[in-house]
Amino acid sequence: MPWNDKSGGGGPWGGGGNNNGGSGGPWGQGPRGPSGPQGGPPDLEDIIRRGQDRLKQALPGGGGPSPALFGLIGLALVAFWLWQSIYTVQPDELAVELRFGKPKEEISEPGLHFHWWPIETVKYASTAEKLIQVGDTRGAQSSGLMLSGDQNIVDVRFSVAYQVANPEEYLFRVADPDDMVRQVAESAMREAVGRRPAQDIFRDDRQGIADAVRGIIQTTVDEYGAGIAINAISIEDAAPPREVADAFDEVQRAEQDEDRFVEESNQYSNQQLGQARGEAAQIREEAAAYKNRIVQEAEGEAQRFISVYDEYAKAPDITRERLFLETMEKVLKDSNKVIINQDGSGVVPYLPLPELQRRNQTPAQGAN
Repeated sequence: MPWNDKSGGGGPWGGGGNNNGGSGGPWGQGPRGPSGPQGGPPDLEDIIRRGQDRLKQALPGGGGPSPALFGLIGLALVAFWLWQSIYTVQPDELAVELRFGKPKEEISEPGLHFHWWPIETVKYASTAEKLIQVGDTRGAQSSGLMLSGDQNIVDVRFSVAYQVANPEEYLFRVADPDDMVRQVAESAMREAVGRRPAQDIFRDDRQGIADAVRGIIQTTVDEYGAGIAINAISIEDAAPPREVADAFDEVQRAEQDEDRFVEESNQYSNQQLGQARGEAAQIREEAAAYKNRIVQEAEGEAQRFISVYDEYAKAPDITRERLFLETMEKVLKDSNKVIINQDGSGVVPYLPLPELQRRNQTPAQGAN
């Protein structure tokens, strides 16, 4: 070997092959304790001693560690411990402290807090509202396909808005809250749709179905102890499967036409009914007016007759003669008259002055 010599050093450090007079190693002494096989691991005490020597050389003056160095190391450790012990809860978060892995009853509100690290640890729960989509189409399949109460298939897509109500239950009762809410929401929607006809989910009663689904989901998550409050259910779309969409659209258009015809007939019926009611009211008003007029005239005639009778009772002869003259005046007013003298002398000449006056007025009007 290249390190062998004639003096029998026995190694690269000049030591002999035996323990008599040879240094037996690079530090002038052989290894302590039982010697291992050639090429074995170095001695642990030897490694520690070499590390101490290097540390002494690195320290100022080559002496032992100074108290200032230990103080700096202590301060660094204290600062690191404080950094781990003080934590901040954001405005949209709540935190739960764990002591030896067991949750504490206190809930940490937003702000700065202190805990005894590493004995205690912290878990955070966001209080911001979360939105879970249910019924998203993936490829040719959709998890929103549901069977309605009238045996129709409906493709429903909706969203669930929820918020953390109890951070401790939310963090430690359920492994995956989002997936749990999605599965419960889908099951609740299938239950609600299966109890109603398809027309309700399409347009007639969407809000009623959403309220029913919200109640079912809230009851289920409360039974699970998930610490979740369901804020709202929003039905974004409800449509038939693509394979029957055209036929369903035809049915929808026919139903819309039916509704339009019914509405038009109702409008015509209301128009005719209103007109008939108006005419009936007019006839009733005219009848009432005619009745009132006839009654008033009858009462006036009766009053006039009573007045005449009262006068007749006071002077029967004069009243009788007056009635006779008035009656004769009415009878003879428009008749041709011939006056005959009662003594038999013949016809008395009669000059019809009113007739002559009317004749004179007629040509004058024609000339104008």
